[in-house]
Amino acid sequence: MNVSRRFFSCAALSTIALGITLLFTASAAAATKKPDPDNASPPVPDVPPTSEATFDLRYKLSRGDVLRYNVTDKRSIIGTDEHTTQSAQSKTESVKVWKVTDVLPEGEIEFINLVERVHMVNQLPDEKSAEYDSDRDKTPPPGFEDAAQRVGVPLSLIRITAGGKVVSRQPKVRGKGADEDAPIVLRLPDKPVAIGDTWDEPFDVKVDLQQGASKMVQTRWHHKLLDVKDGIATIEVTYQILTPIDASVELQVVQRMMNGKVQFDIAKGRIVARQMGVDKRILGFAGPTSS
Repeated sequence: MNVSRRFFSCAALSTIALGITLLFTASAAAATKKPDPDNASPPVPDVPPTSEATFDLRYKLSRGDVLRYNVTDKRSIIGTDEHTTQSAQSKTESVKVWKVTDVLPEGEIEFINLVERVHMVNQLPDEKSAEYDSDRDKTPPPGFEDAAQRVGVPLSLIRITAGGKVVSRQPKVRGKGADEDAPIVLRLPDKPVAIGDTWDEPFDVKVDLQQGASKMVQTRWHHKLLDVKDGIATIEVTYQILTPIDASVELQVVQRMMNGKVQFDIAKGRIVARQMGVDKRILGFAGPTSS
């Protein structure tokens, strides 16, 4: 197995996009529960960038709400060693769902998340293109069995605060290549913020070292409120690694190293769109000529 093959094995193209995060282009459909006009939140006025007004960003979901997100995940990987260059591509289109099961008196929100449908196309080196469509394929093609098992079933039961802090997370289905500790909700600030304000969500990531050892790497999501227009807050999100790492560890976390923007409806208290991406080159992860 050459170096680039090892790289594509680490990428786990056939399962990686079926996790429970919304980390690429996501457009939210309307919730199935109709809003109560008597309890509707007032519209949030536009505020010039120079204004000192603050905005209270909070999730405002109710029991029975169902949020559907159309998610597109595209990946292109090129692996090179001393003798060979190979490439792989994947595209996954899915519908991901939050079903709110409870809202506790203190404001914590409990919901089940699942993947309603998925269409995946993978192109690995020296292989024919492979495709799986959950609406069409009653029996998944070879390599997509794990992905098929994660469609249409609850993936986890999650409880968050109104600010997006995860209080508990109970996985219901564990799949190969699934990143069980990946962030699932956008963390909101603990207090009202003005345009230009920032806040962080720190968390540790476990990575593998040589000879079977492992260590924790300190990372964080860094957020900045860029703008508020028509009641929609635009938030810049950047992934930052705080612990010094080498190329072999960087390979393990590269899928997390995304930057982008999130649009958050302040009055409705929910994400309406998110676009994240990473364009990264890693040198020497498996020898001096590997990239």
